Amino acid sequence: MPPENRTPFMSRDEIMERIRGSADRRVKLAVVDIDGVLRGKYVRTEKFLSAVEKGFGFCNVIFGWDCADVCYEGAQYTGWHTGYPDAHAVIDLSTYREVPWEDGVPFFLADFRTAEDEPLPVCPRMLLRGVVERAKSQGYKAFFGPEFEWFNFKETSESLAAGNIHSPKPLTPGMFGYSLMRANEYQGYFAAIMNEMEAFRVPVEGLHTETGPGVYEVAIAAAEPLEVADRAALFKAGLKDIARRFDIVPSFMAKWNAGLPGCSGHLHQSLWDLEGKANLFHDPEAEHQMSPLFQQYLAGLMHCLPEILPLYAPTVNSFKRLVEGMWAPTTVTWGVENRTTALRVIPGGPKSHRVELRVPGSDINPYLAIAGALASGLYGIEQGLTLPSGPVRGNGYAVTDAPKLPGSLLEATERMANSEVARAILGDAFVDHFTETRRWECKQFAQAVTSWELERYFEII
Repeated sequence: MPPENRTPFMSRDEIMERIRGSADRRVKLAVVDIDGVLRGKYVRTEKFLSAVEKGFGFCNVIFGWDCADVCYEGAQYTGWHTGYPDAHAVIDLSTYREVPWEDGVPFFLADFRTAEDEPLPVCPRMLLRGVVERAKSQGYKAFFGPEFEWFNFKETSESLAAGNIHSPKPLTPGMFGYSLMRANEYQGYFAAIMNEMEAFRVPVEGLHTETGPGVYEVAIAAAEPLEVADRAALFKAGLKDIARRFDIVPSFMAKWNAGLPGCSGHLHQSLWDLEGKANLFHDPEAEHQMSPLFQQYLAGLMHCLPEILPLYAPTVNSFKRLVEGMWAPTTVTWGVENRTTALRVIPGGPKSHRVELRVPGSDINPYLAIAGALASGLYGIEQGLTLPSGPVRGNGYAVTDAPKLPGSLLEATERMANSEVARAILGDAFVDHFTETRRWECKQFAQAVTSWELERYFEII
């Protein structure tokens, strides 16, 4: 059987009746921006019931500004030149949840559509929907399982704003990967994460400490792409709410400290038949149990990887993680049960045979990263691509003839902007908008004066 999809089925009428009967007369609505940040509002129950029928307006500035709410310059979709009108949002009733740490307030996610009722190309959820439909039209049902690492600090928003952000205090000291001792120091936090996320319909499959002071790793239960992207986005947002109760600030920044490992956002993935009964990656008679379809999918991931790297490494900081010897790949390689390569084939038999994409950091927008990975694999199948070489055995960092990944966000962005492959699998409108937002990130960083510059040049030059 495929990975479990725990989304309980509830009919439209059942959902509407539940909302009408809720003691809480408000509903929480959220959308996802380009950076994967949830943006939302509370509305009265009556307003929600109307919005279910007609949709609702949401200022399209959320696709016209960065994660610091600074408006982009040069983006075509929206900007000062458009006046930032409302975009048409449509509530996805299948995302219904009740927020356990908010006394069960009803919660829904929404998508964006154009005035012509077409999917809005810059909407991350809509981009992923389109790729999923492409897979289904070819007879495939995809499953993904994300893993996130993140650091935890004994801080508050106020203490960070007061200056502690430059030297935050880790939750626990030392390098304690898989440590039950360290986990037991914060049993309440661990228990709240697992139990409240389960109640929030974000099932946590595993949770443990990682190597680094105050760092944890979570495995989110695998599901179909849109559902699991919802889970991933809601985990990151919900965790921050839970952590606040314990005076903890979590960070999904890819690399917060140069001397410590970065935070990964690995993506496990496989293709099944439409009934979800057969893992199409698995062939017990083939070498490494890899079916021809799996080999083409893997070849597609490798071929497209350098062309769409900003989907997996979306910030300037992302590239501080992609360095040799820090558990993050720097070249386009694959191996069997090899954690030093970009792609790790896991021959787990008919139920769990899959590939793990190890390039993404925990700073990804999960909708965009999953859309990029699935679209890349489908491209490999559609084009009949073959694997360029055999699996890497041993140290992947020692491979000298593998293509290197772009070394900076600017380099990666320009490659994506000029990539025919990226445009073929993701569409011109999305690529144009997304790469312009990444150029903006690079521009903001280029204008910043860092502490490194002050320490290096202030006195001596």
